[in-house]
Amino acid sequence: MKIKVAIAGARGRMGTTAIETIEAANDAEVVAALDYKYDGLHLHNGSINDGKHGIPIYTSLSKLYEEHTPAVLLDVTDPDAVFNNVKAALSIGVHPVVGTSGLSNEELQAISDLVESTQVGGIIAPNFSIGAVLMMKFAAQAARYLGDVEIIEMHHDRKLDAPSGTAVKTAEMIKENRPSHIQGHPLEQVHLEGARGADVEGMKIHSVRLPGLLAHQQVLLGGEGELLTLRHDSFDRKSFMPGIMMAIREVIGRNDLVYGLENIID
Repeated sequence: MKIKVAIAGARGRMGTTAIETIEAANDAEVVAALDYKYDGLHLHNGSINDGKHGIPIYTSLSKLYEEHTPAVLLDVTDPDAVFNNVKAALSIGVHPVVGTSGLSNEELQAISDLVESTQVGGIIAPNFSIGAVLMMKFAAQAARYLGDVEIIEMHHDRKLDAPSGTAVKTAEMIKENRPSHIQGHPLEQVHLEGARGADVEGMKIHSVRLPGLLAHQQVLLGGEGELLTLRHDSFDRKSFMPGIMMAIREVIGRNDLVYGLENIID
Protein backbone atom coordinates (compact mmCIF):
# COMPACT_ATOMS: atom_id res chain seq x y z
CA MET A 1 0.00 0.00 0.00
CA LYS A 2 1.30 3.45 -0.90
CA ILE A 3 1.99 6.09 1.75
CA LYS A 4 -0.65 8.81 1.42
CA VAL A 5 0.93 12.27 1.56
CA ALA A 6 -0.70 15.70 1.82
CA ILE A 7 1.44 18.73 1.00
CA ALA A 8 1.28 22.18 2.58
CA GLY A 9 2.97 24.63 0.22
CA ALA A 10 2.24 22.56 -2.89
CA ARG A 11 2.02 25.62 -5.14
CA GLY A 12 5.55 26.76 -4.34
CA ARG A 13 8.72 25.75 -6.13
CA MET A 14 9.70 23.25 -3.47
CA GLY A 15 6.18 21.87 -3.33
CA THR A 16 6.01 21.48 -7.09
CA THR A 17 9.25 19.51 -7.12
CA ALA A 18 8.09 17.41 -4.18
CA ILE A 19 4.87 16.48 -6.00
CA GLU A 20 6.85 15.28 -9.01
CA THR A 21 9.19 13.24 -6.80
CA ILE A 22 6.48 11.62 -4.68
CA GLU A 23 4.35 10.79 -7.69
CA ALA A 24 7.35 9.13 -9.33
CA ALA A 25 7.93 6.90 -6.30
CA ASN A 26 6.37 3.45 -6.27
CA ASP A 27 5.52 3.52 -2.56
CA ALA A 28 3.97 6.98 -2.04
CA GLU A 29 1.33 9.25 -3.55
CA VAL A 30 0.11 12.83 -3.13
CA VAL A 31 -3.58 12.77 -2.19
CA ALA A 32 -4.28 16.45 -1.41
CA ALA A 33 -2.85 19.92 -0.87
CA LEU A 34 -3.29 22.14 2.20
CA ASP A 35 -3.42 25.84 1.37
CA TYR A 36 -4.68 29.13 2.77
CA LYS A 37 -6.86 29.73 -0.30
CA TYR A 38 -8.34 27.98 -3.37
CA ASP A 39 -10.46 25.65 -1.23
CA GLY A 40 -12.41 23.23 -3.44
CA LEU A 41 -10.22 23.78 -6.49
CA HIS A 42 -7.51 21.53 -7.91
CA LEU A 43 -3.80 21.89 -8.59
CA HIS A 44 -2.50 20.40 -11.83
CA ASN A 45 0.99 20.99 -13.24
CA GLY A 46 1.35 24.16 -11.21
CA SER A 47 -1.97 25.65 -12.32
CA ILE A 48 -5.26 26.04 -10.44
CA ASN A 49 -8.44 24.75 -12.07
CA ASP A 50 -12.06 24.40 -11.00
CA GLY A 51 -12.52 21.00 -12.61
CA LYS A 52 -11.54 17.61 -11.21
CA HIS A 53 -8.07 17.44 -12.72
CA GLY A 54 -5.10 17.20 -10.40
CA ILE A 55 -4.69 17.40 -6.63
CA PRO A 56 -7.66 18.64 -4.55
CA ILE A 57 -6.98 21.73 -2.44
CA TYR A 58 -8.25 22.25 1.11
CA THR A 59 -7.96 25.11 3.56
CA SER A 60 -8.95 22.84 6.45
CA LEU A 61 -6.67 19.98 7.44
CA SER A 62 -9.44 18.24 9.34
CA LYS A 63 -11.68 18.20 6.25
CA LEU A 64 -8.74 17.08 4.12
CA TYR A 65 -8.13 14.23 6.55
CA GLU A 66 -11.79 13.17 6.60
CA GLU A 67 -11.84 12.79 2.83
CA HIS A 68 -8.32 11.44 2.10
CA THR A 69 -6.80 10.13 5.39
CA PRO A 70 -3.16 10.99 4.63
CA ALA A 71 -0.54 9.38 6.83
CA VAL A 72 1.96 12.22 6.32
CA LEU A 73 1.76 16.00 5.99
CA LEU A 74 4.80 17.36 4.15
CA ASP A 75 5.09 21.04 5.08
CA VAL A 76 7.21 23.26 2.83
CA THR A 77 5.45 26.54 3.61
CA ASP A 78 6.96 29.36 5.68
CA PRO A 79 7.66 30.00 9.39
CA ASP A 80 4.35 31.85 9.85
CA ALA A 81 2.25 28.83 8.82
CA VAL A 82 4.25 25.75 9.70
CA PHE A 83 3.78 25.78 13.49
CA ASN A 84 -0.03 25.74 13.33
CA ASN A 85 0.04 23.18 10.51
CA VAL A 86 2.19 20.82 12.57
CA LYS A 87 0.01 21.18 15.66
CA ALA A 88 -3.11 20.46 13.61
CA ALA A 89 -1.51 17.42 11.98
CA LEU A 90 -0.38 15.89 15.27
CA SER A 91 -3.77 16.46 16.88
CA ILE A 92 -5.51 14.29 14.26
CA GLY A 93 -2.83 11.61 14.02
CA VAL A 94 -1.00 12.73 10.86
CA HIS A 95 2.81 12.50 10.87
CA PRO A 96 4.40 15.88 10.00
CA VAL A 97 7.52 16.07 7.87
CA VAL A 98 8.75 19.65 7.94
CA GLY A 99 11.15 21.25 5.49
CA THR A 100 10.60 24.81 6.68
CA SER A 101 13.19 26.53 8.87
CA GLY A 102 12.59 29.45 11.20
CA LEU A 103 10.79 27.69 14.05
CA SER A 104 11.71 29.17 17.43
CA ASN A 105 13.05 27.10 20.31
CA GLU A 106 9.74 27.63 22.10
CA GLU A 107 7.80 26.33 19.10
CA LEU A 108 10.08 23.31 18.76
CA GLN A 109 9.55 22.52 22.44
CA ALA A 110 5.78 22.85 22.07
CA ILE A 111 5.85 20.46 19.10
CA SER A 112 8.03 18.03 21.04
CA ASP A 113 5.58 18.10 23.94
CA LEU A 114 2.64 17.45 21.59
CA VAL A 115 4.48 14.56 19.94
CA GLU A 116 5.09 13.04 23.35
CA SER A 117 1.44 13.36 24.37
CA THR A 118 -0.01 12.08 21.07
CA GLN A 119 2.71 9.51 20.34
CA VAL A 120 2.52 10.61 16.69
CA GLY A 121 6.06 10.86 15.33
CA GLY A 122 7.35 13.75 13.28
CA ILE A 123 10.51 14.84 11.48
CA ILE A 124 11.73 18.43 11.27
CA ALA A 125 14.75 18.92 9.03
CA PRO A 126 16.41 22.33 8.60
CA ASN A 127 17.91 20.86 5.42
CA PHE A 128 16.82 17.80 3.44
CA SER A 129 19.94 17.68 1.28
CA ILE A 130 21.99 14.59 2.10
CA GLY A 131 25.17 16.44 1.15
CA ALA A 132 24.33 19.36 3.46
CA VAL A 133 23.64 17.01 6.36
CA LEU A 134 26.98 15.27 5.79
CA MET A 135 28.70 18.67 5.78
CA MET A 136 27.11 19.41 9.16
CA LYS A 137 28.22 16.06 10.59
CA PHE A 138 31.77 16.53 9.27
CA ALA A 139 31.92 20.06 10.71
CA ALA A 140 30.84 18.83 14.14
CA GLN A 141 33.53 16.15 14.03
CA ALA A 142 36.24 18.57 12.88
CA ALA A 143 35.37 21.09 15.62
CA ARG A 144 36.78 18.67 18.19
CA TYR A 145 40.21 19.57 16.83
CA LEU A 146 39.68 23.01 15.22
CA GLY A 147 37.50 24.93 17.62
CA ASP A 148 37.50 28.42 16.10
CA VAL A 149 34.56 28.39 13.69
CA GLU A 150 32.70 30.80 11.44
CA ILE A 151 29.71 29.88 9.27
CA ILE A 152 28.74 31.66 6.09
CA GLU A 153 25.32 30.72 4.73
CA MET A 154 24.12 32.04 1.37
CA HIS A 155 20.55 31.84 0.06
CA HIS A 156 18.22 33.34 -2.51
CA ASP A 157 16.79 36.76 -1.73
CA ARG A 158 13.24 35.43 -1.15
CA LYS A 159 14.22 33.51 1.98
CA LEU A 160 12.44 34.92 5.02
CA ASP A 161 14.55 33.79 7.98
CA ALA A 162 18.13 34.64 8.86
CA PRO A 163 20.27 32.93 9.82
CA SER A 164 19.13 29.82 8.01
CA GLY A 165 17.94 26.77 9.91
CA THR A 166 20.87 24.85 8.45
CA ALA A 167 23.38 27.34 9.87
CA VAL A 168 21.73 27.30 13.30
CA LYS A 169 21.58 23.51 13.31
CA THR A 170 25.24 23.34 12.25
CA ALA A 171 26.21 25.60 15.14
CA GLU A 172 24.16 23.50 17.57
CA MET A 173 25.92 20.34 16.42
CA ILE A 174 29.36 21.96 16.59
CA LYS A 175 28.89 23.35 20.10
CA GLU A 176 28.48 19.79 21.39
CA ASN A 177 32.14 19.21 20.47
CA ARG A 178 33.55 22.67 21.06
CA PRO A 179 34.02 24.46 24.39
CA SER A 180 32.34 27.87 24.35
CA HIS A 181 34.88 30.67 23.96
CA ILE A 182 35.29 34.13 22.45
CA GLN A 183 36.96 34.11 19.05
CA GLY A 184 39.16 36.84 17.62
CA HIS A 185 41.04 39.54 19.50
CA PRO A 186 39.79 40.00 23.09
CA LEU A 187 39.82 43.79 22.54
CA GLU A 188 38.11 43.60 19.13
CA GLN A 189 36.32 46.82 18.15
CA VAL A 190 33.23 46.57 15.95
CA HIS A 191 32.68 49.92 14.24
CA LEU A 192 29.62 48.88 12.24
CA GLU A 193 26.90 46.88 14.01
CA GLY A 194 26.51 43.39 12.61
CA ALA A 195 29.92 43.32 10.97
CA ARG A 196 30.95 40.21 12.91
CA GLY A 197 27.66 38.40 12.37
CA ALA A 198 25.44 36.53 14.79
CA ASP A 199 27.02 34.87 17.80
CA VAL A 200 26.47 31.31 19.03
CA GLU A 201 28.72 30.65 22.04
CA GLY A 202 31.53 32.55 20.33
CA MET A 203 30.98 31.11 16.84
CA LYS A 204 29.96 33.63 14.19
CA ILE A 205 27.23 33.13 11.59
CA HIS A 206 27.01 35.36 8.53
CA SER A 207 23.95 35.43 6.24
CA VAL A 208 24.04 36.39 2.56
CA ARG A 209 20.84 36.97 0.53
CA LEU A 210 21.22 37.50 -3.21
CA PRO A 211 19.31 36.70 -6.39
CA GLY A 212 20.95 33.85 -8.30
CA LEU A 213 21.66 31.82 -5.17
CA LEU A 214 19.67 28.83 -3.96
CA ALA A 215 21.16 27.26 -0.80
CA HIS A 216 24.88 27.30 0.03
CA GLN A 217 26.98 27.10 3.18
CA GLN A 218 30.62 27.25 4.18
CA VAL A 219 32.00 26.24 7.56
CA LEU A 220 35.43 27.71 8.22
CA LEU A 221 37.49 26.03 10.94
CA GLY A 222 40.74 27.78 11.82
CA GLY A 223 43.83 26.49 13.55
CA GLU A 224 47.40 27.62 13.98
CA GLY A 225 48.77 28.01 10.47
CA GLU A 226 45.84 26.25 8.76
CA LEU A 227 42.23 26.58 7.66
CA LEU A 228 39.74 23.81 6.94
CA THR A 229 36.82 24.82 4.73
CA LEU A 230 33.75 22.62 4.37
CA ARG A 231 31.34 23.80 1.69
CA HIS A 232 28.04 22.54 0.34
CA ASP A 233 26.03 23.91 -2.58
CA SER A 234 22.49 23.10 -3.67
CA PHE A 235 22.00 24.27 -7.25
CA ASP A 236 18.57 22.70 -7.76
CA ARG A 237 15.66 21.89 -5.45
CA LYS A 238 15.94 18.31 -6.65
CA SER A 239 18.87 18.01 -4.24
CA PHE A 240 16.37 18.01 -1.35
CA MET A 241 14.14 15.26 -2.73
CA PRO A 242 16.06 12.12 -1.63
CA GLY A 243 16.03 13.43 1.94
CA ILE A 244 12.32 14.22 1.76
CA MET A 245 11.54 10.69 0.56
CA MET A 246 13.78 9.24 3.27
CA ALA A 247 11.87 11.24 5.91
CA ILE A 248 8.43 10.29 4.56
CA ARG A 249 9.33 6.60 4.69
CA GLU A 250 11.00 6.88 8.10
CA VAL A 251 8.35 8.91 9.95
CA ILE A 252 5.60 6.30 9.53
CA GLY A 253 7.19 3.99 12.08
CA ARG A 254 8.12 6.61 14.68
CA ASN A 255 6.38 7.96 17.78
CA ASP A 256 9.04 10.57 18.65
CA LEU A 257 10.22 13.89 17.23
CA VAL A 258 13.35 13.83 15.07
CA TYR A 259 15.03 17.21 14.66
CA GLY A 260 17.61 17.01 11.89
CA LEU A 261 18.08 14.48 9.14
CA GLU A 262 21.48 13.55 10.58
CA ASN A 263 19.61 11.54 13.21
CA ILE A 264 18.35 9.05 10.62
CA ILE A 265 21.51 8.93 8.50
CA ASP A 266 24.13 6.40 9.61
